[in-house]
Amino acid sequence: MKNLIINILLIVPMILSGQSQNDSKKILMVVSSYGKDSGEYRPGYEFDEFTQAYLTFAQNDLIIDVASPKGGYVESDKFNQDKEYNKTVLEDSSVMALLKNTLPTASINPVEYDAIYIVGGKGAMFDLPYDPSLQDIILNLYQREGTILSSVCHGSAAFVNVKEEDDNYIIEGEEITGFCNTEEELFGKKWVPEFPFKLEDKLKSRGANFTQADFMLSHVAASGKFITGQNPYSTTRSAEKVVRALGINPVKQPLYKDEKSIYLIQDLLEGSKTFSDAEKELEVDSASFDIELLALWGYYKMLVEQEDLDELSKGVSIVELTSPYFFNENLQLALAQNHIALGNSKRASEILNDLSTKGLLKSQVDQLRKQLNNSN
Repeated sequence: MKNLIINILLIVPMILSGQSQNDSKKILMVVSSYGKDSGEYRPGYEFDEFTQAYLTFAQNDLIIDVASPKGGYVESDKFNQDKEYNKTVLEDSSVMALLKNTLPTASINPVEYDAIYIVGGKGAMFDLPYDPSLQDIILNLYQREGTILSSVCHGSAAFVNVKEEDDNYIIEGEEITGFCNTEEELFGKKWVPEFPFKLEDKLKSRGANFTQADFMLSHVAASGKFITGQNPYSTTRSAEKVVRALGINPVKQPLYKDEKSIYLIQDLLEGSKTFSDAEKELEVDSASFDIELLALWGYYKMLVEQEDLDELSKGVSIVELTSPYFFNENLQLALAQNHIALGNSKRASEILNDLSTKGLLKSQVDQLRKQLNNSN
């Protein structure tokens, strides 16, 4: 009897260990092999997107493999090494080893995985849609029960050529997002002419219901088996949604500075926060925000909304939020110009006087002063 009890005590941990391993969810992260930094430069995968998604999956105990069409070392686009999530991954030799030795997609057995997460970056447009092995992996996951197909930014390009046996595209009728045409026009001018297609246009042509937020704001579309994020600032939320879809309640993590800044913009545009609320938040803890990112978003909003004064006003107000914490003479000049367009003569004059006192952009300031006087 004593020996029986001992044997049971020895077996139980083994059973529990096996159950734990069987219950672990496994995800395949896919990055582009297109990047090249030596000789003739070619864009690669987006490092920011990889790191944020990887850390989300790792923090929630997913088993993670990393693959690319060619396998081996993969080159990313240029990125900011000082961002918190990038520093964390750069300092982790085990994660960096995965990027130096990615699995070739031709070697992947898709039945081993519960989900796939396809990282974006401009390089994704050139190789991921045309990799037959990746298409086979995606189709296998699509046809199995309980699996998730996910991507962020240009990563959704990997779905555009995948068909079922009946010759229908798997994204037909699904809500899908990705880097939209407005974002391409603002931030992709160098490489868009080289792309085989524009992502938004191609997704629509395949019958997908393309949805989006305003440029560079967080937006995640969930439809059927698909979970897709619009742009880099949609990465963490899309990865967390994948975790939830796999039956796991995501570990709550503090927001990164850029996330917190983008979410603040969205709250302002959606009306869940007032600009007065935002001013108070920045006064209390401006260091927890990416002030330059806030200012830059406001600048681009002013740039694209010249015909819609209500929307233009929102861009102006966001730039104004950052003025006590961030100064750039060209941004201030643009701010003054847009205040004139909105009929805010007093504020425009204050900004021009400040630039003049600092001895900055004299000829442009004089020109705007004339415009301001003519408008009064």
